Amino acid sequence: MSRVFSGIQPTGNLHLGNYLGAIRNWVTMQDAHECIYCVVDLHAITVAQDPATLRQGIREMTAALLASGIDPERSILFPQSRVRVHAELAWVLMCTARVGWLNRMTQFKEKSGKDREGASVGLYTYPVLQAADILAYKATHVPVGDDQKQHLELARDIAAKFNTDMGVELFPLPEPVIQGPATRVMSLRDGSAKMSKSDPVDAARINMTDDADTIAQKIKRAKTDADALPSEVAGLAGRPEAANLVGMMAALTDRSADAVLQDFGGQGFGRFKPALADAMVTVLAPISARFNALRGDHAAIDAVLERGAERARAIAEPVLAEVHRAVGFTG
Repeated sequence: MSRVFSGIQPTGNLHLGNYLGAIRNWVTMQDAHECIYCVVDLHAITVAQDPATLRQGIREMTAALLASGIDPERSILFPQSRVRVHAELAWVLMCTARVGWLNRMTQFKEKSGKDREGASVGLYTYPVLQAADILAYKATHVPVGDDQKQHLELARDIAAKFNTDMGVELFPLPEPVIQGPATRVMSLRDGSAKMSKSDPVDAARINMTDDADTIAQKIKRAKTDADALPSEVAGLAGRPEAANLVGMMAALTDRSADAVLQDFGGQGFGRFKPALADAMVTVLAPISARFNALRGDHAAIDAVLERGAERARAIAEPVLAEVHRAVGFTG
């Protein structure tokens, strides 16, 4: 059976982009793969964090994942910081990775902005830790959004170079898994910008905890254009906001964008938006209810995370031992 690894940061609320672009696929993958899912709190501290807020974020993200359908019996769910292999393996892989490779990572350029000299070293080496996350479990498949494909390509390069340098076949080269019609959900205010929990404008995203009225209002006010919806996907070219909303409807109703446009082609957004809001509420309301029931039960959440960490260590520690032998730390 193939082994899937993926991670998510514990910062901010889970939003529709997280769910449609990643979490829903994670849930589906549990049926056919060995799945390891990680709340990546080590990655979170590449930028400043309030400790109390971070602790709360770890628990709330765990509750959100459980509410969305991640089953801790079928999958391994754990916080990254409780498996020390991630940090130790990252150091070995930093000695394998090349500076030129990291200099080409576009996300560092985007996240550091004009203050590259003031960014943390952790933000710069973030992709190497991400490679360690994956390779510590010899993962064969990694569900990723379009914006993370470059980091996975780096992980493959690091794995291949380590194997070659050490004369071993230790790490498999993980394959990206990009699924579904809404792998990249965009902002409700700007169809060219990704939906983000860091966006200061709450109306730009659909939070998983938004109630029905809030969802309806946000969709009603979502940016669109004056033209009616086309009858074919080709007609969405040059219309990023319209394409974004059609993609959301397709993903929420498990249809293709063409099928959605067969129903709504020729109609204006005044008809389409209420139907989209209804589809969102149908999908998100049960998740929100489960999340609200789980989020206050810290003992239950902590128990899930500790058990997940134990299971993760049982896989990762023997891999690290292989790395130690390959490098020469042990005989």
